[in-house]
Amino acid sequence: MWRATLGAIGLVLIAWPAFAQDRSVAVLRALDKLTARVTTISAPVGREVRFGTLRILVRTCKKRPPEEPPETSVFLEILDLRPRGAPQRVFTGWMFASSPALAAMEHPTYDVWPIDCIAPSPSQPSGNE
Repeated sequence: MWRATLGAIGLVLIAWPAFAQDRSVAVLRALDKLTARVTTISAPVGREVRFGTLRILVRTCKKRPPEEPPETSVFLEILDLRPRGAPQRVFTGWMFASSPALAAMEHPTYDVWPIDCIAPSPSQPSGNE
């Protein structure tokens, strides 16, 4: 009985599509709408990075394998740390590189969207580039 069950599980695993791979660094693009400055940010998963008054925390970063249709998915928590007043949550949720408008951050000064998920290289600096 166990062999039949394990055989069925093996067939399901072979037929199951490849899952997105977790990566430890999210590559984000950020726009300051006032200065028109575009910045590429390398944000390690689980570590806060700053852009202007934003505090960006990447919770997870997933990228499909090369044999699948391309997609990068990033779960972000973004707070606006204004000098006066309490921090304000401006975005929490998934963003997708292929459809940045699907789950866009609403902010009058800044835009943030994902570009890629990568594994860190030994010489790669963390934080803003």
